[in-house]
Amino acid sequence: MRAPHLDEATRWRLILGAAADDSCRAVGCDMSGVAGTMDTALDWLYGRDDEDGERNIGRQGGRGASTLTTPEWIGAIHQLFPKETIERLERDAIERYAIDDMVTNADVLARAEPNETLLKAVLRTKHLMSPDILVLARRLVQEVVRRLMDALARDMQLAFSGVLDRRRASRNASGSALDMRRVIASNLRHYDPDTRRLTVERLHFFARAQRHRTRWQVILLVDQSGSMLDSVIHSAVTAACLWALPNVKTHLVAFDTQIVDLTDEVDDPCELLMKVQLGGGTDIARAVGYAADLVESPENAVVVLISDFYEGGSPALLVNRVAELTAQRTRVLGLAALDRDAEPDFDRDMARQLVAAGAEIGAMTPGELAGWLAGVLRR
Repeated sequence: MRAPHLDEATRWRLILGAAADDSCRAVGCDMSGVAGTMDTALDWLYGRDDEDGERNIGRQGGRGASTLTTPEWIGAIHQLFPKETIERLERDAIERYAIDDMVTNADVLARAEPNETLLKAVLRTKHLMSPDILVLARRLVQEVVRRLMDALARDMQLAFSGVLDRRRASRNASGSALDMRRVIASNLRHYDPDTRRLTVERLHFFARAQRHRTRWQVILLVDQSGSMLDSVIHSAVTAACLWALPNVKTHLVAFDTQIVDLTDEVDDPCELLMKVQLGGGTDIARAVGYAADLVESPENAVVVLISDFYEGGSPALLVNRVAELTAQRTRVLGLAALDRDAEPDFDRDMARQLVAAGAEIGAMTPGELAGWLAGVLRR
């Protein structure tokens, strides 16, 4: 998501703080919506100043304490402000106001309940952590990643388990594979006509068909701009789960204006995430070109582009490169979101152009992506 465009009066109100409310109203600036959220985030930090603005001339607090926690504040500023502003806010939080509970306080990290909010805060501030704090942060990342992988592995197992083979039996118990006809036939001698109940002593199940197909390539291209952090996390976990599948060659490539091929790290998503550098511009066309060079067998390749589609490079080149891939029968899936909520925020005009070039565009959870890929790879 791009930082919102604000009029000059609203920008000055954000700079000056609550002391400028009267002047703001006089000129008609609007502090509702995103502007109000930005002001709350700024007040959480700079509202700690004295009323005379001793440490931050011009801006004053006075609207009361915010209910934001440190992790929530970190997440908010990365959604609301441009990269250079984020860097200044984080630096002020740590150096000016000594808000160190996320990056220097070992006790807080040791007591923290691992969750995705904390994971995102760690990934956004890991470059500011001392080595001993990084050890604790890494443990937190490992635990959250483990939980995400456990949840996604179940979706993967379901999606890629194969169809029922009704010609073969299996000893593996699964409700969806229950051979009801055989269960009834083999247990009829235990039927009680008085109670009209059948006592089942033995269950029978269908086997799953074993599929032997041409080796597939799945190339995940992940936009690593700050607003795509949720997708970066879940892409790393998804790639690790795909890596374990037979007959699937998985690539994971992160990009901004540069390309970082993380394929060698896919089997360890924790280490992978600790190496990701968030922020920077966006050159999607360059990333798609890199993916095209990785394709070995066009008809057996799938390129999954996870981005908000705000192209900082050449839009025409991006559309052309997607068209070239689809022309050679490579499947291209564009995802505007990849997290548990799958709430997209993306450039719809660019998405329409990519659809016209042959791509499929949508917003999916990791589990839904697993189902989509399973359908493609089974054809």
